[in-house]
This record gives sequence, C-alpha cells and structure tokens, in this order.
Amino acid sequence: MAPYPSTLDVPHELVEHVSWLIYARRCEQGTRWRKLNCFRQALLALAHLRKNDTLAQLGAGFGISEATAWRYVDETVDVLAAWAPGLREALAGRGEDNFVILDGTLIPTDRIAADEPYYSQKHKKHGMNVQVIAAPDGTPLWFSRALPGRTHDLTAARAHGVIESCPTRQILVLADRAYQGAGATVRTPYYRHHELPERYQQYNRDHARLRAPGERAFAQLKTWRLLRRARCSTNRIGRIIAAVHTLLTCEYRGWKRLSDS
Repeated sequence: MAPYPSTLDVPHELVEHVSWLIYARRCEQGTRWRKLNCFRQALLALAHLRKNDTLAQLGAGFGISEATAWRYVDETVDVLAAWAPGLREALAGRGEDNFVILDGTLIPTDRIAADEPYYSQKHKKHGMNVQVIAAPDGTPLWFSRALPGRTHDLTAARAHGVIESCPTRQILVLADRAYQGAGATVRTPYYRHHELPERYQQYNRDHARLRAPGERAFAQLKTWRLLRRARCSTNRIGRIIAAVHTLLTCEYRGWKRLSDS
C-alpha cells in the first residue's frame, strides 16, 4: 500500500484531549514504551472512527502492523467509553419543568441474510438498534447499548430502563408513534390525525416541532463514519457509541478535561 498525505476533520484540541486521557491510562498501567506516542495513538483512533478506514490502511499509514493498530484503537475506545454518562446521570437534575426527546435509530452493519435477529423490517437492512435521550435543543444526553436490529423501539426502551426511569422522576418524554403505550409521562402523536378535530392535529404539529431537534443527536453521532456502516463485531458497537458520545460531550464542554470536572 502507498501512503499519502491526508487531513482529519476534527479540531486539534480534541486530539490533544484524547491523548491526555490515553496518557492517564498509560500512567495507571505503568506503560514504559509504545510504538506510537499518546498523540499519535489518539490520531489513529480518531481517524478510524471518523473516516472508517480499515485498520490495515491505518496501520500502513502510521507505520505499525494491523494487529497493533487494532490494539491501539480498542484501547482508546475503552478509555473514551468509560467517560460516557449513564442513564441515571443523564436524567439527573431534570424534573417536572423539563422534557426530553426519546428516539431510536439503526446502526447499519455488514451482515448476511442468515443473521435474522439483526435484520430490521422497518429499515430493510441489517444493523443494531440504538436509543437516545436528547435535550430539547437536540443535545444528546444518553445513548443506549446496541441491541439486534429487529428489536422494536419500545421494547428496547423498556429493556434499557428508560420507560421505568422517566415516570419515576416525573420527566415528560416526547417520542414518536413507536413508543405508544409506554407510560403516563411519554407523549406520542395521535394516529389518523387527518380524521381528528383540529385541536388534535395542532397537537401533532406542536409535538413534531418540539421533537424534531432530537434528530440532531443521531446526525451528530453519524458524522463519525464508522457508525454509518459498521464492519466490526456487533459486540463492539455499544462501546464505540459510548466513545463517540464522550467525544461529543467534550465539544459541548469546550474541551475541558473530563478529569477536572
């Protein structure tokens, strides 16, 4: 393979931030020497997540073997995933005066037709079901672990404890029709709205307007091209999503080191 100059479309501050987290992990483990320094390892991992280049291509570009590139990326994903907020942390401080947006998406994967649990009838492709809780402005507060693609959104939300946690905290949840019947604090649109009185149609329009920013959370998630079509094991997708969520959180916090917060 022939290497060529390229640019990674992420801020330099983000690479530095990730390199500090890697440095802290190396100090914790007592690592003495690595083929790549912390900054180069961070750059390698971010390039893999952002551009979805294969590890063989990245290894050749960074002058390391494919196996070493895999270990570096896997270690970096673990470091970042450890900082992703849990459901309880995401809902902390939100009560009766707040609302959140609940939605689900499919992370496409390379799968064969025999992998029936991963095939989504809704999307007509193989993948993994991921749930998100977003703030009213679309800022992602929490991403779930990944479940097989054929899992219904409401089933997934119940499995992750979302439906149980939000009513307990009296948090109003706006969701689409897939979550109908979820619970008292979950608001979904009315069916057959064209046949309903005007006040119900207006409710559906207002509901859609308030819920629309939730799509931004998945749009931001999938700017990391690895999640547009994952070639890795389905067991790793949940950790990768948590790692990307940490990277998104870093941007919202203005690159402040998570260890200082």
